[in-house]
Formats: sequence, structure tokens, C-alpha cells
Amino acid sequence: MKQIIESILMILLLACVLPDKAMAAERETFAIGKNTFLLNDKPFVVKAAEVHYPRIPRPYWEHRIKMCKALGMNTLCLYVFWNIHEQKEGVYDFTGQNDVAEFCRLAQKNGMYVIVRPGPYVCAEWEMGGLPWWLLKKKDIRLRERDPYFMERVRLFEKEVGKQLAPLTIDNGGPIIMVQVENEYGSYGEDKPYVSEIRDIVCESGFDKVTLFQCDWSSNFTRNGLDDLIWTMNFGTGANIDNQFRRLKELRPESPLMCSEFWSGWFDKWGARHETRPADDMVAGIDEMLSKGISFSLYMTHGGTSFGHWAGANSPGFAPDVTSYDYDAPINEWGLPTEKYWTLRRTMQKYADGGKLPNVPKAPMPIISVPKFMFTEFVPITSGIDTTIESRDVKTMEELDMGWGSMIYETTLPTVASSSLLTLNDCHDYAQVFIDGKYIGKIDRVKNEKSLMIPAVASGQRLTILIEAMGRINFGRAIKDFKGITERVTLTAETDGHILTYDLKNWHIATIPCDYQTAVKAFASAKPHRFSLQSPNVVSSSNKGYYRASFTLKKVGDTFINMEAFGKGMVYVNGHALGRFWNIGPQQTLYVPGCWLKKGNNEVVVLDIVGPKGAPVAYCQDKPELDKLNLEKSNKHNNPGDRPDLNSAAPVVDTNLKAGNGWQTISFTAPAKGRYVAIECRSTHASDQVAVAELYLQDNNGKRLSREPWTVKYADSENEAGNHTGDKVFDLQESTYWQTKRGTDFPHLLVIDLGSEQTIKALDYLPRAEQGAPGSVKQMRVFVY
Repeated sequence: MKQIIESILMILLLACVLPDKAMAAERETFAIGKNTFLLNDKPFVVKAAEVHYPRIPRPYWEHRIKMCKALGMNTLCLYVFWNIHEQKEGVYDFTGQNDVAEFCRLAQKNGMYVIVRPGPYVCAEWEMGGLPWWLLKKKDIRLRERDPYFMERVRLFEKEVGKQLAPLTIDNGGPIIMVQVENEYGSYGEDKPYVSEIRDIVCESGFDKVTLFQCDWSSNFTRNGLDDLIWTMNFGTGANIDNQFRRLKELRPESPLMCSEFWSGWFDKWGARHETRPADDMVAGIDEMLSKGISFSLYMTHGGTSFGHWAGANSPGFAPDVTSYDYDAPINEWGLPTEKYWTLRRTMQKYADGGKLPNVPKAPMPIISVPKFMFTEFVPITSGIDTTIESRDVKTMEELDMGWGSMIYETTLPTVASSSLLTLNDCHDYAQVFIDGKYIGKIDRVKNEKSLMIPAVASGQRLTILIEAMGRINFGRAIKDFKGITERVTLTAETDGHILTYDLKNWHIATIPCDYQTAVKAFASAKPHRFSLQSPNVVSSSNKGYYRASFTLKKVGDTFINMEAFGKGMVYVNGHALGRFWNIGPQQTLYVPGCWLKKGNNEVVVLDIVGPKGAPVAYCQDKPELDKLNLEKSNKHNNPGDRPDLNSAAPVVDTNLKAGNGWQTISFTAPAKGRYVAIECRSTHASDQVAVAELYLQDNNGKRLSREPWTVKYADSENEAGNHTGDKVFDLQESTYWQTKRGTDFPHLLVIDLGSEQTIKALDYLPRAEQGAPGSVKQMRVFVY
């Protein structure tokens, strides 16, 4: 007995004095080898699933991780979203839904490695690309450059990220094997000193011993590629994979190859069709990469939802993203496997090293429906006013220290005896105009609108402008996206043959924050109007505001609230912000996670800045509606009146283009001046459909012109069903493209309005990125006028 006790004591003593050595023995290593990554000194192919913790309700985190593992993935790839962790300057939040360290620990618990992409910029169709709005309180700030204030805030934030995640790197016994430096910077600019400083900040934040990498497109990765970082490529379904890595293999023949974003689908925008990508094309690309030992991260494996106000907007122009981030991913928005999932899983099984993939986990919640219910309480939108100021000039939302929401601008008008043109310079983003409380019309930034005709007015009449801000632009140079009215408001009229313009002054400005707390205060501060289905018109004269209802559940489950009866705004369920809705579609329902519901009474609050057309009702259905448009007119650009007569015009160039992938530059014999550029495609290489991925124009010095003011004036044919409209040639995305409809006759014409007269010397043309460049142009004529 004595010997047994002594043995137990010895074991306990060893456990106390040797924990560090025992842990050290369990620690793994991750390194770069010749043409491969090395995990514990053995070749390792990264099979990563891109997932975003803020887009998944925390109670579902582990289920989504298990879904990725059952798909055959060995790694999770995630962004760290600066603006969700530092919503107020200097106030950091890594708790609850923001506990990214816990998400990484759950990954490790389930046998998954982690790739961390800490920004500071992330894109991700997320508000301002992950940068916090309060940076714009410094109006002259230079974002994503070596602006002293910007770099100071980046350094402070990354230090906080390091506190959370540096202890979880693989050298510390954690799951994090790689960390990214910045994000697709080649699509923003060329500034190696800036990227180098971001790398140094990442290292200083505790990531000095982990593998660092940077990602970009094959067409621009050399612009900012640092010698001491791993280079990875981003491209989408259907891409010519050998071509995507060709330049990298020339420069670094012994580097491991990785597609750090292999796009499984695409994101949706308000007013455009739901995006999908073929499963077979996606799976074929992954199969090819794995057969060649190429690592990848599938963006997205599970997209989730941009809850609340976190959905961003694309550019050029202004194209706000919908709330759903379903992305046509293998795991759908609410966490279930799709046909794309099962198709990919069968292929991934081939690369499971002889083992069997884990079983696909059951859904954490059933899918339920809720019968139609009535919103019985209403208070006007003015009940949500938070602060008011008097100002000679208009102020932006940021100047009034508000990040998200709506603003009301009001002033008195001078006498204008005839109709006049009201112009907002600029409207960010959706304005409704009233005179003495009467609705006059709207100005919608999505449609590139800035002006509105108003009737004759008398001195002293009140002009009121209600503006709702949508998500800030998340891609390109336009991420510096102020909200509200950004410069001034003018009124222009013709009097006695003269043009008179008033620069309107002396504004009364009010802010209405976009959050549940404001809605609660609105109901508390104003007496709610109660009405029933028998008297729905009682709110029709002034129906912009807050609506409240409730429904009762005997059991909880995931569901989808249908908002088609309402206009435009935000929904809260039991205090949780579900996200934005807009009756133009394509999204008509919002995902309601069952973990946010409860047995018994459930509260629903809606802020509708437009107002319902009829009775304010809603219901919950057992499947989403993500592809139903209610547009005033088609997205096509085929108005016959916009087609130019080119019969007697001389082209600035008439040329034959080569077949295959990659950029081609078409130089003009002499510089040409004009506001409009007409691209006439007279034939293609072995296809009856034209397809153009991107176009740039060069000035007389060979510098590419800004495409920010560009719009499509005319396109004779557009494949609208696949969202292959003309504007895709300047949307900053090489994987999207303008495509004509099958069976339509040549030639095909695309006319671009440059916004102002420009001098042009050359055109840069990019065909589709897929093998063989389907639809690539053979004979092209270019006109400038």
C-alpha cells in the first residue's frame, strides 16, 4: 500500500513540475518548405473554410465549425473586423458575439487550424471594409496610407488583437498557423512602404513567430509584394488556375501555392438579381488545385448574415449590399448543407488521406413558420431624434458624432415663382424631400441621382430632407464615404431668362441613430398610435416611423420574417438587429436565428423610413426569399434614345485582339477627346456571346483614368439573368463580366459615360478569367465622342 501511495505522489509531483515540458512536446510547427507548407515537418495542404464570426450567432459557432470539418476542411480562415471591436474610438470589445479568441479555441477543440486576417482593412462586403466610421471625423484623413493618425489607430487596434490572438498561434500551442498582412492592397494602390509598416505592426502585436502572408490578384500582386512574406492569389470559380499562378511560379519557383480566396459564389446588391455560381465549376477548380498540391481557402464556405447595419456597399458608383451574405456558399445562410455542399464533399473525400470524413452534424434548430401578425403600435420617425443643432451649413453624420442612422435637414426657402431644381451635393444615401410636410419626391444615390424638380415656393415655406445612410463603401478608393449631405444644397431656377442659384443656408439638423435603444426611447417618449387591420389607412398620411408587434411561440426554431408589406428600413427581434430590408429586393425576407427567439411572447420592432403601402403586417416563413425584384424599371441599359448614331463616325481604333486570358492594351493612333466611349464588338473568338470582365482607359501620359464617375449609357444586349450587365466592366472585380444574351446578332455595343470630357490615348481590356477566356472579343472598334 505504501508503494502505491508513493507512486501516486511521484506521478502528481511530475505533473506539477513538468507541465511546460509536456505542453511543449504537444506543440506543433508550421513552416514553409520547398513547394509546400510543412506541418510538423511534413507536407501539408491547407484546405480552409472562410467563415466570419460576426455573421454567425454565437450559439451556432460550433455547429458551423463542425459543418466545415465534415466538408473535409482542415482549417478555418477568418477576418478580424476592426469596426465591430472598436465602435467608439479607444473602446474595445472582444466579448460575447465579438469573442474571436473563443471562436479560435472552438476551432482547435474541433481539430481545425486557423488563418487570421486582421486587416486593418478586410473588404468582405462589410461596412467601410472593416474600418471604423469615426476615422472620418478627421475629414482630411488618408485611409490605408501612412497618414499619422490612421497608422496610430491601426497600431493601437492591432495591439489589442494581439492580446486576444497572439497566445493562440501555433508556436504557443494554439491553432493559428498563418496571419495575413493588409488585404488585396494591389486593388487599392501601390505603396510598399505602407504595406511594410502594416507588416511591422502585425509583428509587433505578437505575430512575429507565425507565418505571415499577403494576398492579391494575379494581375497586381507584384505591385506591393514584400520579399519576406508568402504571396497568395485570389480568384473565383471557373478561373484558369495554371494561368493564375504562372507569374508567381516564375518569380518564386519553390514557393508553396495557395488560393487564399477561391470564390464559391458572389454577394448580392439591392436592386439586382441573386448571384449564383455553378457547383460543378467550383468543385472542378478545387479538385484541380488539390490534385496539384495547391492550398486554398473557399470564400465563402459559409457566408452567414450581415446583421444590423454591417452590410457595406460596392463601388464605382454606389451599390449597397443586401443583409444576407448567403454568397451561394456550400453551407447556406442558416447553416444547412446545400447541393453544392454534398457535391464538394464527395470530391473532398478523395483527398482525406484514406480516412472517412466526419458525419455532417444535425441542425441546431428546426425551421419554423409564424402566421401573419399585425403591428399594432406606431410612432413617427421624429420620435427617434437624438440630437439637434442649428448650423449655417449642412453637416455630415460624422461631424455630428453618429456612425449609422438617419438625419433630418430643415430650412426655410426663398420665393421662387417657377419650378426649380433642388440639388444635393451629395446625397448619401437615400433622401426624401418635403415642402411644408408634403412629400415631393426622392433622391437615390444608388441610381446616381442628385437632383429633383420642386414646384414654385414662397418665402418662409419649410424644406425638409430626410436622409437614410446605408452601408459605407467597402472596396476601392471610395471607402472614404461620408454620410448625410456631404457638401451643400442648392436651388436653381430660371427667372426672366436668367439662371439664379441659391446656396441654401441656416439649417436645423437632427440625428436619428440606428439602434434598438433609440427605438425603445421613441416608443417611451411618444404616445404610440394603435390601429388594427380594420383601419390600416390611419397611418397613410405620415407612416414613416417605428412599428411594434409581437407573436407567440410554443417552440423556437430558425425562421425567415417576410417584410414585403413594408418599404425600407431595419428590423429588431427581441432586441437583436436582424438587418436592413428594402422592398426593391432581391431579398424580401430576413433570417431570424432561433437562438434569438423564446417560447411565449416575442417582440418585433421595425423602423420604416418609407412606410408600408398598406396594412403593416408580417409573417415568418420556413424558407428565405432572396431573389424577388420589385423595380420601377429594368436594370438594362437599352433605352433606344441613348444609342448613338455611329454610322458616319470614325473609330479611334479598329483592331483584332488575340485570344486567351490576360490583359491587353489597345493604343490609339492619336489622343481622342470626349465624354463618351463606345465599344463595338464585331466578333468573338469561337462564341456567339460577348464577355468583357474589365475595361480601363489611359490618359495621354499612360495613366489609368478614375472609373468612379463612370456609368453605362447604353448596351444593346445584356444577360440580366446572370447579373452580367454593362456596369460589370468597371466594377473593380475581375471575376464578374458584361455578357450579351445568347443568340443575339453582332455587332454588340457598350457605351460608357465618363462623367466629363477626358483625353484618352489607350484602352485596357480584360476578357473572362476562365480557361480559354469564353466570349473574348476578336474584332473591336472604339469610338470617342
